[in-house]
Amino acid sequence: MRLGVLDVGSNTVHLLVVDAHRGGHPTPMSSTKSVLRLAEQIDGKGRLTERGARSLVDAVDEFTHIAATSGCEQTMAFATSAVRDATNSDEVLDRVAAKTGVRVTVLSGRDEARLTSLAVRRWYGWSAGRILALDIGGGSLEISNGVDEEPDVALSLPLGAGRLTREWLPDDPPDRRRIGVLRDWLDAELRDPARELRAAGKPDLAVATSKTFRSLARLTGAAPSGAGLRVKRQLTASGLRQLISFISRMTRDDRAELEGVSADRAGQLVAGALVAEAAMRALSVDTLEICPWALREGVILRRLDTEFLDTEFTDTREQTETAESAGSVPAATNSSR
Repeated sequence: MRLGVLDVGSNTVHLLVVDAHRGGHPTPMSSTKSVLRLAEQIDGKGRLTERGARSLVDAVDEFTHIAATSGCEQTMAFATSAVRDATNSDEVLDRVAAKTGVRVTVLSGRDEARLTSLAVRRWYGWSAGRILALDIGGGSLEISNGVDEEPDVALSLPLGAGRLTREWLPDDPPDRRRIGVLRDWLDAELRDPARELRAAGKPDLAVATSKTFRSLARLTGAAPSGAGLRVKRQLTASGLRQLISFISRMTRDDRAELEGVSADRAGQLVAGALVAEAAMRALSVDTLEICPWALREGVILRRLDTEFLDTEFTDTREQTETAESAGSVPAATNSSR
């Protein structure tokens, strides 16, 4: 089936159109983004401003039409940190539904971590063993640790790159003293979560997803996106430290000129790098593999699983009803396909 996945994030609204079926990998057909910066549209009372609400309604309306003209049989819409944190999110999403007919689901932070973990597991397979997965978004940091598709530990922390840029590094370029203080604060914030994650078991593979990690890996020498999804990419702790020393002296405009850094992400790149560095330090990780699949793919895969189970249940029920009408019930069989 052709699916539309509408991701309402802290920085952007992103529509991904994919062709997908049970047992196969989702194949991207088109990708459309709009930079709304919803996290910056939260007022002093924690409410999404009228301007932010209108921009969200308009974006979802536009992207819903794009999904329909692209032939999507279904469109799944979800929101993450910015909308989740807004005290008037229910009111705003009711307006979105009234205008567009689309009900946007607000994911909990833990569900973000779980669905990202699912995508990572499907990408690397069972042979990868226990996987530690990290994802840095605009508003939060998700980390999971587990050997199954449902991780043993799934955490979401308010340590997103955009959030920390606004709260800690408003200067351009960032103030050196503030960077030092932020490093110490991150170490303290990650101490207990890292202890919980390590207690679940030592990972066989440490993985990072998200645009922030991909940009950091590219700036430390990983292959460009044009080389393809299956090219192995890594981010090392030593490379990241050297990169932070370099980019923290640059202005936002100068960072935007770097290969692999988009203009809308350049401002929060330093904070994202500091979060990545602190997480790797807290978890004693020297190298992260970069996974091309993340939250959106996890949402797609979970939807396909649900579709498959619904179909199987219906088929089994119909077989049972037919057998009962004939006076017998068939023995239980393995109905996986």
